[in-house]
Amino acid sequence: MAATGTAQLIERYRAEAERKHGKSPEQLYEEREARIRDAIALRQPDRVPVRMGMTYFPATYAGIPKSVAYYDAAAWHQAVIKTVCELEPDVYMVSGGMSPGTVLDLLQPTQTKWPGGPLPPNSSHQAIDVECMKESEYDLFLADPTDFTIRYLLPRAYGALAPLAGFPEIADRFFGVTAVTELFTRPEYRELGRKLVRAGRESQKWRLASGNIEADMAAVGFPPSGHMGGAGGAPFDMISDFYRGMRGAMTDMYRCPDKLLAACDMLLQRRLTHALPANPNMPGNPKRVFIALHRGAEGFMSRKQFEKFYWPALKAAMLKSIELGFVPMPFCEGRYGDRLEYLLELPKGKVVAHFDQTDMFRAKEVLRDHVCIMGNVPPSLLQVASPSEVEEYCAKLIKVCGKGGGFILTNGSSIDEAKPKNIKAMIESAKKYSP
Repeated sequence: MAATGTAQLIERYRAEAERKHGKSPEQLYEEREARIRDAIALRQPDRVPVRMGMTYFPATYAGIPKSVAYYDAAAWHQAVIKTVCELEPDVYMVSGGMSPGTVLDLLQPTQTKWPGGPLPPNSSHQAIDVECMKESEYDLFLADPTDFTIRYLLPRAYGALAPLAGFPEIADRFFGVTAVTELFTRPEYRELGRKLVRAGRESQKWRLASGNIEADMAAVGFPPSGHMGGAGGAPFDMISDFYRGMRGAMTDMYRCPDKLLAACDMLLQRRLTHALPANPNMPGNPKRVFIALHRGAEGFMSRKQFEKFYWPALKAAMLKSIELGFVPMPFCEGRYGDRLEYLLELPKGKVVAHFDQTDMFRAKEVLRDHVCIMGNVPPSLLQVASPSEVEEYCAKLIKVCGKGGGFILTNGSSIDEAKPKNIKAMIESAKKYSP
């Protein structure tokens, strides 16, 4: 059922949209885009736009296990289409279904567990904090990040790549390539080669079975919330997430702050150098880029540490993304109450700040007339409350934060286990209430 089933689903939902709204999906797409454009530009749209951000919620909605997002690309693709078309937000974001489970099975990542693999089929994935770079290895990383990635980082991040730890240093091997080739006759490297070939084939199969979700969603009238791209987010997060682990990055702020800053700056400079302009052929206008912020919240570092280790590089990356034609959409996970004012240093009407647990009314007070804000219906409310309670919460957000424009209603964080009727109540409240 893959391509044929998806094509039939798209035709069905196109016809249903025209019957329900008396407009073509293309007209509905542009209406939804216009609301988002107005909100970003701090104008008052015809109504407050509403975004639905999802990881595994399409599995919950469609009544299938979450493992489908890893092991059945076509079924996952169709579940996303069904969920968005039947609940009808203005824009959507889905971060599930990005990594084929068969490839993960082969590569054995150490920094994640996923449903249908190491976890039960109906679990959400888990991030595992692994120290893939030791405190004593900053100098190795700074001297030659490519060599460090190949011989240190990858063997620790993926069990299948462990043989790379025995690979010789490659920086001076130009005249010794013939000697290096003998390594690949060893059993561990031959097995590594076989696994990589199989992983490549599985990745290709997944990509072909997945299709183009953004094109298919555009065909039924729904723009994406944002894309990946631009100059990325905070380099501190990359060090914390993938290199040193959270504990390592936190202690490095005290034990070796200069090396931590040097590593963050090196990552930033590489991103600034290699960042590409927004692709005009991608759906969504203006082009919006999603940025997850992990360790910059109040619960992870002080404001003084935020000013030193986090904000300067994040600001530089977002300014570069704006220069390249993107609208950065930083997802401020956790609480950002005492660091809202930093967002005023960014250009007016060029950023959407998505808040998770931050006081939205204070965010509106601080950022009004400068930054569009987005948030923050709590996942707990969407999971256990009644639809009327959800509607009441959303109505207050709309009336206060939507006044004067510059507001997008959305869930604060993951809605994997939310009640579908509560998600529907959140989306419908944006169509029912006015600021």
